[in-house]
Amino acid sequence: MLAGLERLGRDPAPLLADAGIDLDNPTLRIEVDRYAALYNRIIAELGDEGFGLFSQPVRPGSFEFLCRSMLGATTLADALERAGRFLHLVLPDLNITIHRRGDMAQLRIVETRPLGPRDDPARVFAFEWLLRLLHSVACWLVGRGLALEAVRFPYARPAHADDYALVYTEHSSFEAPDLEASLRANLLDLPIRRDEAALAVFLDGAPGKISMLYRRDRELVFRVRDLLRDALPAALTVTEAAASLHMSTRTLHRRLEEEGSGFRLIKDAFRRDIALSRLTKTRQRIADIAADLGYADTSAFYRAFVAWTGLAPDRFRRQVQMHTGEDAAPFPPDTATH
Repeated sequence: MLAGLERLGRDPAPLLADAGIDLDNPTLRIEVDRYAALYNRIIAELGDEGFGLFSQPVRPGSFEFLCRSMLGATTLADALERAGRFLHLVLPDLNITIHRRGDMAQLRIVETRPLGPRDDPARVFAFEWLLRLLHSVACWLVGRGLALEAVRFPYARPAHADDYALVYTEHSSFEAPDLEASLRANLLDLPIRRDEAALAVFLDGAPGKISMLYRRDRELVFRVRDLLRDALPAALTVTEAAASLHMSTRTLHRRLEEEGSGFRLIKDAFRRDIALSRLTKTRQRIADIAADLGYADTSAFYRAFVAWTGLAPDRFRRQVQMHTGEDAAPFPPDTATH
């Protein structure tokens, strides 16, 4: 998101400070409210809702009129076609089309002008951003979640690809010629359920808030995360979660799949976020972190953490300490075997 600023020779430090974001420690995860604030500040600074990533600026107000153009449609298919036509006017570097193929439909985003080197972070973000934007608006327009069955991205697997399972779908793949997002074709027949009054509320804080914070399609994901948090240090099972939500295990699996997620994915991401936070911000013993997260033994936590980050938790913590130049006493040794 900062790539456009850098291309234009603008210093992002003041904008980061205004949004309360510190990039000196890359292990810290940015809160979505601060991300949205930075998103809107960059747009205001550049006068460009496209972050300076494209051959011409996407003038402020374009997002609002994109929504208005889609709001007048009768079905989601019509709304997405309108979005493609509108974006052709304000964002000619990318072409958006929607096609039905049997019981599936494909939303394609294709470069009409190269955005940069294939794996350039600015190009990667441009595709991520536009897909998030279109998907969020589409979910809002029909008033329900729209599960993406699969997404093929036109670049190599990025370092943050593990997050794609929660942002897009666990069926995300890379090295495709163009971006192609697949969804059930019958979703295109859903009626548009929003009106002008609802749009006024939706646009509050837009477009930054919309692209990251409109997660109507993730309500059950958040409810499951809350249950996992409340159950700690016990390791909540999917059967227990389903009972708490007054549904069968099968229904829970199905509804999470419709939201592009799954119980194991949510549980792993929840544990990972807490583990990263505690290893970074506290001096708690690794064995105690493992116990607090519901692991039966420390070795199981070590294996999980290596799968998440490629590093053992004690090595990760040492790297954080070295990066921050911390002069305090060393972290307490962990004598548990792993």
